[in-house]
Amino acid sequence: MTDFLQVSTATENREAAVELAQSVVSARFAAGAQIVGPVISVFWHEGQFGSGEEWQILFKIRADAYADLEGHLLKYHPWKNPEVSAVPIVSGSAAYLRWVQTTTAPDASG
Repeated sequence: MTDFLQVSTATENREAAVELAQSVVSARFAAGAQIVGPVISVFWHEGQFGSGEEWQILFKIRADAYADLEGHLLKYHPWKNPEVSAVPIVSGSAAYLRWVQTTTAPDASG
């Protein structure tokens, strides 16, 4: 069975999150994306302590597609050094995982 990941990133506003999610899913790097927000983030950035609102994006992908997704996010993300992190999906319903697999397969037709 193929391994699956949930990949996350965040953007400054809803519009940027929707645009980035649409570009990823339409390219079939991810089967789907969920946008959550706004969320409050507390962080260190460039030596400064800060906080602010962000919009989190969660992508569902095949593990073997991670490099392509990461490359796309780093190229099209509005931030210079965005968070791009992944956690394994260790379990899921067979139908759901099959959907992720078939939707993102290189020969997927929809």
